[in-house]
Amino acid sequence: MTRLDSSEVVRVRLDLSYDGTDFLGWAVQPGLRTIQGDLESALARIVRDDDGGSVAVRTTVAGRTDAGVHARGQVAHVDVPVASWARMAGHSRRTLEQGMRHRLDGVTADDITVRRATVVPASFDARFSAMERRYAYRVCDEVSLRDPLTRRHVLWHDRALDVDALNEAAATLVGLRDFAPFCRPRHGATTVRDLTELSWERIPTGPDAGLVVATVRADAFCHSMVRSLVGALLDVGEGHRDLSWLARVAATGGRSGAVAVAPAHGLTLEEVTYPPDEQLAARALATRARRNP
Repeated sequence: MTRLDSSEVVRVRLDLSYDGTDFLGWAVQPGLRTIQGDLESALARIVRDDDGGSVAVRTTVAGRTDAGVHARGQVAHVDVPVASWARMAGHSRRTLEQGMRHRLDGVTADDITVRRATVVPASFDARFSAMERRYAYRVCDEVSLRDPLTRRHVLWHDRALDVDALNEAAATLVGLRDFAPFCRPRHGATTVRDLTELSWERIPTGPDAGLVVATVRADAFCHSMVRSLVGALLDVGEGHRDLSWLARVAATGGRSGAVAVAPAHGLTLEEVTYPPDEQLAARALATRARRNP
């Protein structure tokens, strides 16, 4: 298996979507099906050296989604050998980028779609260059609106939700703060995050009509942070808890046992945003500095 240094590769950004139902999350786990595992297996089939042998390529992802969580706007990057990249179009009239996207999409299962493959500067880092991640959490709180065709990405909630109460509670959590009460801790990792939006809306029209949908934006998220925030807010939105309870939870020094983590299948990573190319390196340096105090 060939290994390459950075001078011999082209960095490619992959924009992908997936239904997370049948995956044990993003990260590779021996003997288990994961998105990274499937994607890297597909890459191994199309990224070859001059002798046709496999090349060791690894993906870096914007956000490691948990088991059962979906994505419409996930981003990853991979370094492809220059020679292999030059062969991506094959004998077709596709561009090299179109050729890689077509090849990858042809060898991944139907629950993963590679939407774009784009050459990016070497300074692009799918994880550390990201400015913001946006998630949506979809809830159906009305029995008559339950749709079996969407049950894999919508939570069926048994109690009616008060959207005004949800938003009043959510507003108390927005901003730069330590979200340790809502995170599953990882050794050496900071739990300070800048939560720029946490809002709820009952959607009036379109595919999500009648659903109560949370929009959650931040520079980054801790492990299970979005689902913990949603779980706490659902308790308030259904009238089971009040704002004083939420304030006590938010003031807890570490992970709060009072917070129920909302089910994974209601959560979708919708979008990851990045700065202009000339700011990528600076953004990655600043992010690494915050993540590794």
